[in-house]
This record gives sequence, C-alpha cells and structure tokens, in this order.
Amino acid sequence: MTPLPVLPGDFWSAILAYVFFYPVLMSVVWMIGGIAFYLRFERRPHRIVDQPPPRDDYPLIAVLVPCYNEEANVEETVEALMELRYPNYEVIAINDGSTDRTGELLNTLAARFARLRVIHQVANQGKAVGLNTAALLTAAEILVGIDGDARLDPCALNWLVRHFDEPDVAAVTGNPRVRNRSTLLGRIQVGEFSSIVGLIKRAQRSVGLIFTVAGVIAAFRRSALHEVGYWSPEKLTEDVDISWKLQLAGWEVRFEPRALCWILMPETLRGLWKQRLRWSMGGTQVLLDYTPQLLSPKNAAMWPLCVEYAMSITWAYLFALLATYRVVDLLFFQIDLQSAPILLLGWAGLLIATTCLLQIMLSLVLDRPYDRGLLKNYFWMIWYPIIYWAITAATSVVAVPKILFRDSDKRARWTSPDRGIKPDASR
Repeated sequence: MTPLPVLPGDFWSAILAYVFFYPVLMSVVWMIGGIAFYLRFERRPHRIVDQPPPRDDYPLIAVLVPCYNEEANVEETVEALMELRYPNYEVIAINDGSTDRTGELLNTLAARFARLRVIHQVANQGKAVGLNTAALLTAAEILVGIDGDARLDPCALNWLVRHFDEPDVAAVTGNPRVRNRSTLLGRIQVGEFSSIVGLIKRAQRSVGLIFTVAGVIAAFRRSALHEVGYWSPEKLTEDVDISWKLQLAGWEVRFEPRALCWILMPETLRGLWKQRLRWSMGGTQVLLDYTPQLLSPKNAAMWPLCVEYAMSITWAYLFALLATYRVVDLLFFQIDLQSAPILLLGWAGLLIATTCLLQIMLSLVLDRPYDRGLLKNYFWMIWYPIIYWAITAATSVVAVPKILFRDSDKRARWTSPDRGIKPDASR
C-alpha cells in the first residue's frame, strides 16, 4: 500500500513539540504553584485536619444535599453529616424526583434527626434547580453543597467557614478524596485527585483564580449567589458555571485542602467515559457561553483560565490527530517512520515520564497528612498517562461538537452515575 502523505517537516515538528511539551510545561507550572500555595497557606501547625482553629462565633451553615436515585448511599451520607463537629448547622436534602426509595429513606432519616429537612420535587429538575430551591428555603448565609453519595469529614465545616471572615470571598472549594480503591481505575483516580485536581487548585489559588469549585464539596456566600442569579439550570456542570459567574462578578474563590470529603468515583471505563465527557462538555459550554464577557478588558484577570483551557482543548485535538495518524499508518499502510515518534518517544518520552512522576510524588506528599496510605498508590499512577490522556483527548474531541449543536436552553437533568465498587464503611 502507498504510505500516508508526508506532512511538512515544520508543521510536523510543531505538532509534536506542542503535544509532548505542553504537558511538561503545565506540570512545572502546577508544581511551582503547588509549592507556593503550601508555603503561603498550608505549612504546619495548621495541617492537622481534626484540630481546626477555634472561633469566637459560629454562623449558621446550611448543608445542601441534592439526591437523585441515591438509595444505596443517602443513609450513610446523612448519618455522616450528623457527626459534624461544627455546632451551628442544618441539613437540607433535596429528593429530585427519584424513582427509587431515596424519598422514603430521607423521610425516615428526617424523623430520626432534627437537623434534617427534606424537599421533594415531583420530577427530575436537575441538580441546579434543587440547589436553588434549597438556597431559598434557609436563613443561613453560608451554604455548603455536597453530593448524595459523599461523606463529609467531621471538621470540614470548621475549615470552610473561616474563609468567609473575608468579605470578598464568595466560595470555597474543599478537597475531595476517592474512597473506592479496589480496582486499577479507582487507584489511579486516588492519585489523580492529588496530582491533577488538588495540585491544579493549589496552583490556581496561588494566582487568585479557580477554574471550578468541586460540586461534591463547596461552600458559598448566599448574598454572592443572589447577586449572580444562583446556579444555572441549563449548564451541564453547574459547579464550573457558578465558579466563573462569581469570579466574573468580582468575587474571590478559594481552595481549602483541609476540608475533606470522601467520594465514590466510577470504576468502569463506561462510567468513567460518561463522567469525563460530561465534565468536558460542561467546561467547553461555559467557555463558549462566557466568551463575550471575557473579551472585555475589565475581565482580563480571567484570561489565564481561558487561555489554559483553550490550550488543553487544542492539545487534545492534536494528540487525537497524531494517535489516529500513527494507528492508521501501522494498520493500513507501509510503516511511515515519520509517525514513529508518537509511540517511540525517546528522550521526549523520558522527559514527560520523569516530570509526571515528580508531579505525582509532590502532590501525594502534599496530601499525605489528609489521606492515610496515600503513597501506596504511587505505583499505580504509572498508568495514568496511558489511560487518562487517551480518555481526555477523546472526550474533548467529542465534547466540542456536542456543545456546538446542543440546544443552549435545554435543562441539564441528571442520571445516577457509576459509583464504582462501594468500599468499607469505615473509610
């Protein structure tokens, strides 16, 4: 067979350089930012999670728990909330038209716990609508949102509330920790939430910007939410959207690594694909929707987030292009040595691998005080680039056209995600 067309040398070299060295550059940026965050905000003696600084006052906090078909997890979630050490809080659970026994279980739990109130929505309206409903039915100025399968650490509220002593702070995102670690995907995600999620948030906080608060654990100032119109029902990732709305309005968003929340994550490739595709679609949707506002010079502070996300989408498309070129070349044509560097990385591959391992080790060391046994997952992280780079590239490529052709006014309703293999309840 005739070989694939030879790409122009300069064009090929530019693509290879971008695909190989963009991750290295961002990894270095994240490591520097993570170290800066640690030195400024995280050094001892303030790293002991169960010893939060005492306060003179404890304002009322409302913990909002939107639920859809969570009968397998909601009882454990609510019981963990009843063990919080913060003295002044209430819990509002929103049953968003569940078709299983979630509503029945919540009613039973409300009879057991005086702190718990339950809102029943007749039909599935989406997570954003549930949060908006609960926000309007509480007198609390500080709202904390978690998922229906999450276990909040007993001291999480104590760590979150202290940031709201600063009047410019509108939201604080906590530190999600993966509970299910029985499969390769689960163990890789343990490291991912440190080396990617946690380290990126540290780096972003170092420069005063956060791409997204974690929807599974985030605290909000209700007056700030009211100013920006609360959560948007049509957004696929309401957490990304509210993060950008608040920061575009001039509010500050922060990251608190000691506010822990133990979560369940997908442990099948199908479940992981659905989750990451929704994340990618949601980020792309927000970027496209807010582009007109972002072009204004008054929002120049947000430009680094936009540029970084646009660069990551560009990387995903180029990575997919190179991988496709290499596979097609090997399967259907004579071997074109021009495509060989995609798999035979040489010194570039060694540089990427070394940087990746350094990033993972640094992030695990930073999060080690909050997650016992974390370093045991270091070995499994060697698989991260192989599995997650492929998924990231594929979901980004699929997400852009899906968002471009999606009805912008369509409400974002949810379905029960893959929760993986449930771990021991002691975690």
